Amino acid sequence: MNWYFTERDRKNEVDDGASVSDIGVIFSAEEKPDLAGTYLVDEETGEAEKMTDDQEKSWRDARISAAESGSRAKAGSGVTKELAAADTKGTPFENHGVLSVDGADLMDEKGKAYQLKGVSTHGLAWFPQYVNEDAFRTLRDDWGASLVRLAMYTAESGGYCTDGDRQALEKTIDTGVKAATDLGMYVIIDWHVLSDLTPLKYEDQAVDFFGRMSKKYADNGNVLYEICNEPNGGTSWSDIKAYAERVIPVIRANDPDSIIIVGTPTWSQEVDKAAADPISTYDNIMYAMHFYAATHKEDLRNRLISARKSGLPVFISEFSICDASGNGGVDYDSAAAWKKLIVENNLSYAGWSLCNKNETSALLKPEVTKVNGGWTDDDLSETGLWLKKMME
Repeated sequence: MNWYFTERDRKNEVDDGASVSDIGVIFSAEEKPDLAGTYLVDEETGEAEKMTDDQEKSWRDARISAAESGSRAKAGSGVTKELAAADTKGTPFENHGVLSVDGADLMDEKGKAYQLKGVSTHGLAWFPQYVNEDAFRTLRDDWGASLVRLAMYTAESGGYCTDGDRQALEKTIDTGVKAATDLGMYVIIDWHVLSDLTPLKYEDQAVDFFGRMSKKYADNGNVLYEICNEPNGGTSWSDIKAYAERVIPVIRANDPDSIIIVGTPTWSQEVDKAAADPISTYDNIMYAMHFYAATHKEDLRNRLISARKSGLPVFISEFSICDASGNGGVDYDSAAAWKKLIVENNLSYAGWSLCNKNETSALLKPEVTKVNGGWTDDDLSETGLWLKKMME
């Protein structure tokens, strides 16, 4: 028998004589060895040999397949409506047109239940270089993506409502919308609430922003609006709903039919709160659920299922397969369970995130400097390989 291990830097040191738990293998050495890579460890001799790139790829593929074996779902088994046919020619927008919501399902212009599959950028202030037509074309043609989400942070350093360059951020959004439109892809303009906790903090700025964006892109049937990424810090559904009911009519004044995604409490996890008191004044409203597979497990999946059964249209506008920090190890078993749920219910999704940041959720390896697409499998992180395989 062989054992496999991949180094994970937890950024913690263990004091001499101390004990630790929930860890697979502990290595002891006089000096810290260079363990970068994935190794085969012979159970009998204890000798470790670094895998070649081909061996490592085969091993990862085997892990993914093992996690998903017995968990494969027939697409649409949780959907009562007829599913849209898979695209064989033409662009996603040419084939499916302006989208709408019917009950708990996203529908294309032909009245078929449709699933958007795509990728979210990281913060536009920090990784604008990936917002270009060639990168998006690679996502569409090589990965099978129909959607790109443009994540514009509202706070943090470089945030739209703090010290960010608003003109540059809006120019990046325009570049992204034009690229997606030219490629026949759908695109989400995301007001990325995070460290600001509540969308009420910058409500006036949101009203102004979405008023101008919806006027500018009123004729773009491929544009969706996500009006508050992840409310948190105790922000209630009633606060979010009040905010939404101020922002939505501003969008509707210019674009009466676009899909609008509303965040939910606790980092867009409490879709049950929205299901108990949905926004009923407007059509084509969806509700965000976000998950990170190594942190969020069966209880959150059950919450999503219950919300859908109540008729709530849920959009997974951000997710990854590591832990909620965007880092840590990949949980292939939990990722397979989430994939099964997504496939069964024909849920639309955007995987986090298109960048080479040195964290597990980045889709590209840190050393990869290509920003204009053309990525090979060797350029992709574990998360990138998994997401590409999911969309293909």
